[in-house]
Amino acid sequence: MNFPADVRYTKDHEWIRLEGNIATIGITDFAQHELGDIVYVDINSTGKTLSAEEIFGTVEAVKTVSDLFLPVAGTVNEVNPLLEKQPELVNTDPYGDGWMIKMTVTDTATVDALMDAAAYTSLVG
Repeated sequence: MNFPADVRYTKDHEWIRLEGNIATIGITDFAQHELGDIVYVDINSTGKTLSAEEIFGTVEAVKTVSDLFLPVAGTVNEVNPLLEKQPELVNTDPYGDGWMIKMTVTDTATVDALMDAAAYTSLVG
């Protein structure tokens, strides 16, 4: 499995890549593998200011629906428009074209408190 070193990870299997105070967020390679084939991504939180660990949407796989948890507090700016017609991008490119949201982070220091690739690899085995 692929766990890039340039992102941070949560225990809920989301990843976050910070550039300035703008974060790109998606689910990890481990999460998409566990879910199986992604058939629908439902995110209706654009423009909303949410706290860390609040649900920002759901992802639907063939056999299950799973909540998506925000890694840090902030305001959701954008949902990946490609996922509406190509939800399978979450499976094929979870850290690239399969990203889910972009947001403005309230406190960028909170990103540093999340797991790095080595810690996340230990978590998922």
